[in-house]
This record gives sequence, structure tokens and C-alpha cells, in this order.
Amino acid sequence: MEVTTGHPRRWGILGVLVFSLLAVVLDNTILNVAMKTIADKTVGLGATQSELEWAINSYTLVFAGLLFTFGVIGDRTGRKRMLFIGMALFGLASLASAYSQDPMQLILARAAMGIGGAAIMPATLAIISNVFPPAERGKAIGVWAGGVGIAVAIGPITGGLLIEHFWWGSVFLVNVPIVVISMILIATIVPESRDPKPSRLDPVGVVLSIIGLVAVVYGIIRGGELATVASAEVLVPTLFGLAVLGVFVWWERRIDHPVFDVRSFVDARFSTAIGLMGIMFFAMMGGMFFLTFYLQIVLGFTPIQAGALMIPFAAAQLIFAPLSQRVNERFGAKLSAGVSMGVVTLVLASYAFLDQNTPIPLIEVIFFVQGAAMANIMPPATTAIMESLPREKAGVGSAMSNTVRQVSGALGVAVLGSVLSSSYRGGIAPALDGLPAGVQHAAGESIMATMGVVQQLGERGQALVQPAFHAFIEGMHITAAVSAVIALIGLAVVVRWMPGKPRAAKHAERREPVLSSSSG
Repeated sequence: MEVTTGHPRRWGILGVLVFSLLAVVLDNTILNVAMKTIADKTVGLGATQSELEWAINSYTLVFAGLLFTFGVIGDRTGRKRMLFIGMALFGLASLASAYSQDPMQLILARAAMGIGGAAIMPATLAIISNVFPPAERGKAIGVWAGGVGIAVAIGPITGGLLIEHFWWGSVFLVNVPIVVISMILIATIVPESRDPKPSRLDPVGVVLSIIGLVAVVYGIIRGGELATVASAEVLVPTLFGLAVLGVFVWWERRIDHPVFDVRSFVDARFSTAIGLMGIMFFAMMGGMFFLTFYLQIVLGFTPIQAGALMIPFAAAQLIFAPLSQRVNERFGAKLSAGVSMGVVTLVLASYAFLDQNTPIPLIEVIFFVQGAAMANIMPPATTAIMESLPREKAGVGSAMSNTVRQVSGALGVAVLGSVLSSSYRGGIAPALDGLPAGVQHAAGESIMATMGVVQQLGERGQALVQPAFHAFIEGMHITAAVSAVIALIGLAVVVRWMPGKPRAAKHAERREPVLSSSSG
């Protein structure tokens, strides 16, 4: 039933929901700063580059795979109950992550965190829609999105502070008090709600999607480890994963309650907007992966300094995201998204020119420009998604865009991480000649692995430092160029298919602005 007056405590409820999301969003931005420490054999877990990629992607793939299903289960059994259970799972998994004894335990614990995150995210938006009347819903979702933006902004600096003063597990342990406080507030303040006509579950679709995506990502990451795509260890899982995803698409087309309605992609506006989001997150997540090592290893910044260097990116998001909807309405989706995607392409290309001597103010400007451009891509894409779907399917559009963003980010980390790994292995190989064969292979996997060998060899190992820096920078340049080409494809998609101002304006008259904000 549509709420017309709103819940009397709706703004307090919104505060609880924003606070509940803080741990989920904070965790992902904190992890980026902590990667170098987790990779260290002395103070961390000695995780390899591929294991770090899995620590990121195990969370993301599980989260994306279960997002729809947990949204439906919440509609059936109660959204407050689902939010409470999700917070409990997230807190317990955070505890397990903090005290992981090896990289595999961390990867599994992060996957468990993904289960909790998938239960939390759809429940928060569904509760907002339930307690706020249509007239206030847009403002409420704006506050919710602002809270997410603040968490993104404080994540890197918080991670840096924790790594500087405590052990690496503190970046996960910090979630526990947030979770405990959230659970108390949820139990006492948030009202229960259900959908009187919930959708049916699609367990087959969920299983097929997770198996297919994990197999493809495994093959891609393994290709980076081996520096070849011709090995059976790469081809077999990748082709198997693609085949399973093909079966997934066939299955989703034939049932009337799909977990991911692939039929929506027949609409050019919908598929263009979803594709744009996917391409942007693919390029962005892959790029962010190498920046952590560039700042902390090549430039030698501490975790807290590296976190502080990312503040311009987050600040630009906070400044420009609230203004982006106005820009979209003024100039139209095609122009605003096209210009922004063009700027993102140039920024990613600029990373191909960074080196050991790049001035820090220039790096800060690049981060700020990238944050500002990305803040102006989401609203046009979201608006196009919502305009291409019937009003009653706004929730479906939101969930689909979230799923595509998460999956694209995971694939970006896998693909671009593998490009970086392959390039680095080729670049550092000549400098490793003379070392035992086993040491050569281990030291060549990533710059962190090479630095570990440098520490073991003492004075003799110092001769490897500059070759390692050069090999990494060369690999970063190639990876940046690949990500820029991918972003350029996104720009071409916008120019060719994204709707322009007249169509956007026409549909805007018919729809409430809240629907165009709900998945941002």
C-alpha cells in the first residue's frame, strides 16, 4: 500500500538506515588502503596479487549474485528482519576477516561479508520507500546517497589511521561496533514492513549466475598469474563460466520470475544506460587497484598519507553529486554523460604518464577531476534506466543497475589486475636472472612479491628496487591505456544510443524525480 503521510519517526529511521550502511560502504574503501599491508609477509598475511583480487571480488560477486534474492526474501519475510540478520552476518564475517590466519580464510570471510551486504542494501531502500511519502522520498534518498558519499570520503583516511596505529585486521574490526549499535537501533526504531504481493524466488538463476561469474573471474585472474591465456588452467574455467552464463541467460528468458530480467535489455535506452554504468565501474575499479600500489610502494607514502591523497576524489563526489541531477536536466543525458565520460577517458589515459617524479599537486588535480566527472555520470544513466521501465518496476531497475555495477567492478579488478600482473612479470624478469627458479617465479608475480625478496636479500636485494619500480610503472601505463580504451567504448555508447534532452525532458514531466534517484 502506498504511503501518503509517512511514518511519524521517518527521519530518525532514515538516520538509522544511513548509519547501518556506513560499515558496508566504509569497508570497501578502507580495504583499498590496507592492501599493501595485507600483502606484507611480516605484518600482514603475505597475500599475492591474485589473492588480493579475490579478497575484493569474493565479496563483490556474492553481493551481486544475492542482491535480487535477498530483496525478494525481505519483501516476503520482513525487511526489518532481513536488515537485522544482514547486519549480524556482516558483523560476524567482519570479525572473521579481522582474525584470518591466511589469505584463503580472508577470501572466504569476505565472501560471507558479501552475504550480509546483499541482505542490507536492498532492505534499506525498501524501508525508505515504505516510511516516506512520495513527496519526501526523493529528499530521503538524497540523504541516503549523501551518507554513502561521506562513507566513501572518510574510508581511505580512516583506513590509513587504523593501519598506522593498529594491525591490518583493525580495518575489518572497526565494523563490529558500528554493527552492534546499528542492530540495537534497528530493533528499537525501525518498523517492520512486507510486500503484500512479493515476487517468487529464482534459486536456479542465483546459482547459475554465481557459478558462471566465479569461473570466468577465476580464469581471468589465473591468466594474469601465469602470464598467458593459452593454458588449460585459464581456458577451461573461463569457457566453462561463459557456458554457464549462457545457460543463465537462457533460463532467465524462459521463466516468468527471473532474478535478472535479461528481456529488459531489448530497450535501447535501458541497455545503453546499464552498459555505461558497467563500463565506467569496470574501468574505475581496475584503475583504483593499481593506484594503491603506485602511491604506497613506488611513491613511498604511508597508508594514512595514501588515504589522505584520495580525499580530492571523494570531495569532488560530495560537491558535484548533489548538483548532477540539475546538470542532467539542463543539458540532457547524452551531453552531460558524454562530456563526463570523455573526461573520465582522459583521466584514465593520464595515468599512463605518471611516474616516480610526477608532482603530487598534479596527481591531486587528476583525482579531483575524475571524482567530479564520475559524479555527473550516474544521474543521467540512472534517469535513463528508470525512464525505460514501467513505474512499478523501479525497484527492479535499481537492483539490476546495482548488480551490473558490482559485477563490472569485479571483472575490472580481475581483467585489469591480470593485465598489470602479466606486464609486470614480463618487465621484471630480466632483473631476476640469477635467482633460484622458484624465487624468480614468486618474485615476479607482483611488485609486493619483489619487495618481499628485496627484504630477504638485504643489501644484495637493493639492486632489484629500481627495476621493480620501472616494471610496475610500465605495467601501470599499459593497464591505464587499456582502461582508457574501455572508457572510450563507453563514450561511443553514450554518443550513439544515450537519449538526449528532448526525450529526457518529456519523460521527466510524467515521473517523480524520486524514481530517477533510487538506484544512484
